[in-house]
Amino acid sequence: MLISQIKDANGEIVVAVREPGGAARSVKNAGSVYALAMEAADGGKSLAAVIEAHGYGETVDLEQAYADGRFLPPITHPDAAHLHLTGTGLTHLGSAATRDSMHKKTTEAAEETLTDSMKMFKMGLENGKPKSGEKGVQPEWFYKGNGYGAAAPGAPLVSPSFALDGGEEPEMAGIYVIAKDGTPFRIGFALSNEFSDHVTERMNYLYLAHSKLRPAAYGPEIRIGAAPDDIRGTSRIKRGDKVIFEKPFLSGEANMSHTFANLEYHHFKYGLFRVPGDVHVHMFGTATLSFAEGVKTDEGDVFEIEVAEFGLPLRNPLKVAAEEEISVKQL
Repeated sequence: MLISQIKDANGEIVVAVREPGGAARSVKNAGSVYALAMEAADGGKSLAAVIEAHGYGETVDLEQAYADGRFLPPITHPDAAHLHLTGTGLTHLGSAATRDSMHKKTTEAAEETLTDSMKMFKMGLENGKPKSGEKGVQPEWFYKGNGYGAAAPGAPLVSPSFALDGGEEPEMAGIYVIAKDGTPFRIGFALSNEFSDHVTERMNYLYLAHSKLRPAAYGPEIRIGAAPDDIRGTSRIKRGDKVIFEKPFLSGEANMSHTFANLEYHHFKYGLFRVPGDVHVHMFGTATLSFAEGVKTDEGDVFEIEVAEFGLPLRNPLKVAAEEEISVKQL
């Protein structure tokens, strides 16, 4: 089942559900995807059972809603500060080569000397898929921001004026709520664009944190349940009527050096991320970047990420923010 939320003519949230390839219908008295998910998590029920109990209303034209700019992120929090955008890197087979090439110095180290990126990737290959009941190696982890940085499908991904680059990262994101007893519950998975500044990151690996403090987009729909083992999609960039970049991307555990369970454990092991009522959108990494192919994006370019099993494609144009004068005043 796919679940999403759009705005109606009055600006109210409409929750829509459908089977892949089928027509979408509204969920009666849903309030929001967040409200339904918390009802399920706190009530000891499945999300599907809660949706079934609410019942279905009118048919929803999702394509028209997308064209009208009425899509919201597929989950939001009533207080945006309680939605966390985070992620992991170097988790996919092939991702190390992309990252490593970005972080090479002008004078390359001796061949037998591994970069930090390659060391981290090697650790994942060796112990990123532990046996059931065991804990694997922890991955790279980064913070992107909170719900104020969540861009709706179709809305611009805004690159700050001081950025040196604005580039896409096509990824799968796990979508989670925290129940009143502190238990994390996964709703499912969604497409995401983990928008980053790769030029800043390439300058020095210690700038990774700066490069990730950017907005992110996810959706338009959440695929409820476990992710397929082998996920195959397409990442493209459109400039006007022309496609300037198009490349397949792979995800799912068959194409990863970590299990989703291992990555989830190393995120939610921190009590800070098990605060009741919070929402987490955790992005799981990629091995496909247009930046690695020498593409330089321009304002107005449209990023498009598509995987058939996850519903409508995720599209977002690139926008560059106007320069701001920032100064700290003394009280």
